[in-house]
Amino acid sequence: MIKIKDSCHVNPDNPAILSYNQPFMPIPFIEENDQTAARHEHLEALRELVGNVYPNKFERSRIIDPGKEDTITAIVEKFRDFQPQEELNKFSVRLAGRIATPLRVMGKAAFVHLSDGVSRLQIYVRKADVTSIRNDATGGEADGWAIFQLLDHGDFIGVEGFLFVTRTGELSVHVQKIQFLSKALLPLPDKMHGIHDPEIRQRQRYADLIAGSLKHEKDDALTPREVFERRAAAVRHMRRILEDRGYVEVETPMLTPLPTGAAARPFKTHHNALDIDLYARIAPELYLKRLLVGGFEKVYELNRNFRNEGISTRHNPEFTMLEFYWAYADANAMMDFCEEMLRAVAFEVLGHTHAQYGEHSIDFGSPFRRVGMKESLAGYVELDQVTNDQVLNLFETHVESTLTQPTFITNFPKPISPLSKASPSNPHVAERFELYIAGMEIGNGFSELNDPAEQYERFRDQVKQREGGDEEAMLMDEDYIRALSYGMPPAAGIGIGIDRVVMLLTNRTSIRDVILFPHMRPERKE
Repeated sequence: MIKIKDSCHVNPDNPAILSYNQPFMPIPFIEENDQTAARHEHLEALRELVGNVYPNKFERSRIIDPGKEDTITAIVEKFRDFQPQEELNKFSVRLAGRIATPLRVMGKAAFVHLSDGVSRLQIYVRKADVTSIRNDATGGEADGWAIFQLLDHGDFIGVEGFLFVTRTGELSVHVQKIQFLSKALLPLPDKMHGIHDPEIRQRQRYADLIAGSLKHEKDDALTPREVFERRAAAVRHMRRILEDRGYVEVETPMLTPLPTGAAARPFKTHHNALDIDLYARIAPELYLKRLLVGGFEKVYELNRNFRNEGISTRHNPEFTMLEFYWAYADANAMMDFCEEMLRAVAFEVLGHTHAQYGEHSIDFGSPFRRVGMKESLAGYVELDQVTNDQVLNLFETHVESTLTQPTFITNFPKPISPLSKASPSNPHVAERFELYIAGMEIGNGFSELNDPAEQYERFRDQVKQREGGDEEAMLMDEDYIRALSYGMPPAAGIGIGIDRVVMLLTNRTSIRDVILFPHMRPERKE
């Protein structure tokens, strides 16, 4: 064998093939201690026994559904209450998972639990009848009991055996063959209580998910995995509602030549081949309305937006929006649809329409309150003394944080709504609404301005504000004006913040807890 850099070997007959018997190469940023050293020693011993300690695959059985691999969760749900128990041993399974509990060795037999991240299943291993296989190309049998004794809490293994129930009534697998799949070189997080440090949970989501799956103390709080499964369920149901209503899902550019569609500071980059500056999308709005011009009557996009602004418990620089447009409808019809959708999503995800959020029970089942922005100030200021220039600041100061139950705030000042039509009843306000729940803005929608001449003048006003120092004011988008000049039907549009909706449905007060990998400051190096 020819040695290369003291870390791996090649086969002299085929230099492209690395030997599986290469020693462990230390990872410089992984802390070395007694536990990690013991795991490294176990890995090297396993390498001698099985060859490749990171095999490519493990084939699981398909006894429940021939079209699907058996998971631990599926087996537990299928056979937990199986009768008669004496016939369980007729079912032979091949399952894989992470070792979820420390090994309990009792002489020449042992018990341990495997987890698939959702459920656990106990396995029983006996020295007299467990075998194993090598993972390298030569194949062949290996000492199953010796391999089992080198396993650590957190390792991945595959097992083959038959089902049975222990004397204590626990469904288990009597293992006849074991296969080593992957080594956990780091000790697992606290299996009793999970991870409580929010920075570790958010920065190392993989550890957070592992800790949640291993948690012994069960309570009413959702595990990290359940939070994100609930998020997936909410998004899935929103899609279903839109598609049942005839909406078409589309994709629009995430890198744009102009940062348009919302009042926000963008992220900027440069395209080398075209030698042009581009901006990470702050909103897909103007592209989606171009599709209304082109003949689509109902379109939607589940999109990632990027805004180079502050970070807080309610703001992440990269976030998910559901934005959709409905030809021939106005803001009032869109409010009706938004209310109907969120009520249906809450019921689908929770099984009812009351979401517990902190100390509050958010009622999605009752009609959402609707009140004009100026009228919402009643009781805080004298309404006859409030001007359009003051109303937004007064609303944000006195009212916004008090809107716990779902509330549509309507009739926005026209100057801060450059893409919205004016109200038919009052030309000085925009036919625009924002939905607030738990003091958070959840959605923003309006009757879409489709007069190209008026839109051009609105953009000009925005440009003047930008030239006056407002970095969040919009730019002139000449191609959008050109598109409107071909004619756009009357329409309503809305953007709904998915992350904040999920916060409400999972009782999470930080947006970072509902984003798998939120943006954070660089980790400090000691």
